[in-house]
Amino acid sequence: MITGKNYIGNQLSANGNKTFKTFNPLLNIENQWEITEASTNEVDEAAALATQAFKTYSKLSGAKKATFLRAIADEIEALGDELLQVYSSESGLPNGRAIGERGRTLGQLRAFANHIEEGNWVDASIDTAQPERKPMPKVDLRKMNVALGPVVVFGASNFPFAFSTAGGDTAAALAAGCPVIIKSHPMHAATGEMVSGAVIRAAEKTGMPNGVFSNLNSSGIEVGQQLVEHPNVKAVGFTGSIRGGRALYDLAAKREEPIPVFAEMGSINPVVILPQALRNRADAIAKTYSGSITLGTGQFCTNPGLILGVKSEGLSKFVQTLAEEIVKVEPSCMLHPNIAGAYEFNKANAISQNGLEVLANYEAEVKPNHARQVVTTVEGDTFLNNPTLHHEVFGPFSLVVQCKDEAQLEEIIFNLEGQLTGTIISDDNEIESSSNIVSALQNRVGRIIFNGVPTGVEVCPSMLHGGPYPASTDSRFTAVGVDSIKRFVRPFSFQDWPNQLLPDELKNENPLGILRNVNGKLSNETI
Repeated sequence: MITGKNYIGNQLSANGNKTFKTFNPLLNIENQWEITEASTNEVDEAAALATQAFKTYSKLSGAKKATFLRAIADEIEALGDELLQVYSSESGLPNGRAIGERGRTLGQLRAFANHIEEGNWVDASIDTAQPERKPMPKVDLRKMNVALGPVVVFGASNFPFAFSTAGGDTAAALAAGCPVIIKSHPMHAATGEMVSGAVIRAAEKTGMPNGVFSNLNSSGIEVGQQLVEHPNVKAVGFTGSIRGGRALYDLAAKREEPIPVFAEMGSINPVVILPQALRNRADAIAKTYSGSITLGTGQFCTNPGLILGVKSEGLSKFVQTLAEEIVKVEPSCMLHPNIAGAYEFNKANAISQNGLEVLANYEAEVKPNHARQVVTTVEGDTFLNNPTLHHEVFGPFSLVVQCKDEAQLEEIIFNLEGQLTGTIISDDNEIESSSNIVSALQNRVGRIIFNGVPTGVEVCPSMLHGGPYPASTDSRFTAVGVDSIKRFVRPFSFQDWPNQLLPDELKNENPLGILRNVNGKLSNETI
């Protein structure tokens, strides 16, 4: 049952005087649930509970936290088809996508459980004392990662499961030992409430402290601002627009105690197609990319919004085939009328720029909130001289830049803002003679794909989902995979501490059997 209330710890609460409803973009009607926005008092209560919970939760063993994470996954799974139906009614996304994203979410939670249960993630480092060292004795120092404190996670519009209530940020923070306060996304607040209920039930069943998790609703920016400014909050996780992420980043920096904001933001994910690949298989590449550009109505952060190539017959053939193929794809529903409206506005703004040519624009009638896909092209000089063309158009839109030579291609890459991904399409080892292109791209992105498409993010330890600003606010970290736990911890050292009072991870006897750096050598042995 959807109540429309907030979870302040394990209690449902609706003390605010402002309500809103979510929207079904596929049916183009409001959903029936009335959602109550959190009041200032409820924000304070959630933050106070999280601070109190941190005192206990941060000290729990990896095994106990792992039991909690697995219980969350089990409780979400137990919600069954009802959760999938609510998800689709608030996002317009099909049932298959709902099932797939739920599976990814459950997999993330269980992967973090395995990660913290194993224990190596704390990066334990021990340098034992040398009292006989001259001229000064050496002290005993032992270092490991510890939790930051309560974390605010902002739900993402385009991933109601995997980047929202119990998504990657939440799983990483809970795994690290940090209580989580969710600022639920207003486009899927009912989905968020159902998932929050699952988290609360898991917390109660596994004996977690009240306040380890709260879920707050808001249709505007006020609740989010209050959370980021709250002195009890120690870090923020965000997935969304550059404008939204930068606003939170600036807000956090102005606090009396500044805190980190780990924001994954905009990206146009440049694709470089090298000349020989264009010569040999322009048609096949174009067909592949017509599918990638329109996948998920272009609403993935890794959508290929920019395609780069050097002028040639092959590039002309690619452009022609891409224009033919893109309009064959049946338009699909965007997440919300506001997102569909923003897409139309940003698309029109891009198309209005001098020198830009529309190659293909789906012109047939479409249902409400369905996006007409567009492919455009521009000369390299024009692109370099117009920063507007460098901005993301969130939706099924892509721009092909026709460079006059490889030097200009390299210059364009050099002048791009930071991106999540870059892709290089190459044939017959021609990439070996394009090392400058590879180096330029590596300096602007977090991940390079070879002969593939950027859409699709594998959840595994080697994935880097982040990049130079504005792809993310800190390019040293990933928002996907178990290494994302590192965002919500800090290194901490114990000096000359009695062995029996040390955390198990740092004790001489190594009761957890983890891998540690002991006097410069990796070992899981006792000291």
